[in-house]
Amino acid sequence: MANFFPRWTNYLAIKLVFCLLVVGGAASAAYWWYLTPEYMRQGYQPVQPVPFPHEIHVNELGMDCRYCHSNVQVSSASNVPTTQTCMNCHQEVQKDNPKLWAVKQSWETGQPMHWVRIHQIPDFAYFNHAVHVNRGISCVSCHGDVNHMDVVYQHEPLSMGWCLNCHRHPEENLRPINQVFNLDWKPSTGESQEQIGTELKKQWNINPPQNCAGCHR
Repeated sequence: MANFFPRWTNYLAIKLVFCLLVVGGAASAAYWWYLTPEYMRQGYQPVQPVPFPHEIHVNELGMDCRYCHSNVQVSSASNVPTTQTCMNCHQEVQKDNPKLWAVKQSWETGQPMHWVRIHQIPDFAYFNHAVHVNRGISCVSCHGDVNHMDVVYQHEPLSMGWCLNCHRHPEENLRPINQVFNLDWKPSTGESQEQIGTELKKQWNINPPQNCAGCHR
């Protein structure tokens, strides 16, 4: 009796399995990249209600990070400046600048400024700013050279793998406590980051957690 199915169907199952593997692999690769922080968040640069140039305030005027982000050394979360903080200067400085319209409206109405959050750690992950800052981790390690940004953006992915790399090798980012808010600090001639970081790691007995409970509590 003649075959009911043509000869090419003998390889149909193999071809289907091969196609499924290719499609599945492509889908996994797309998911791995396009739905990770490296793609979804890194480089994120939203428009803020007020164009705040860090370059001018920090580099030209010499303002300390803690003037606006006053809780960073004592709280698990860093705060953004209140309207009152801005108006301490801008009641007199650049008070008629149209770029400050939103700040003036907030001051007059008593309604808070609605800054757009840039750096967002997921709710299931625990991060304490004070712990890091008080042990020699500078703003630039996580936020990049903010003092050279006219518009702040997310410089690092802030992914779990990225955090773990720092926890495994904290000496790559440790610096003297009195230089944490000196965003342009570099090791002096004859010294290297690794030497300074290794010494501080030993001196302060720094051993960041690498298990799940360290960040997922």
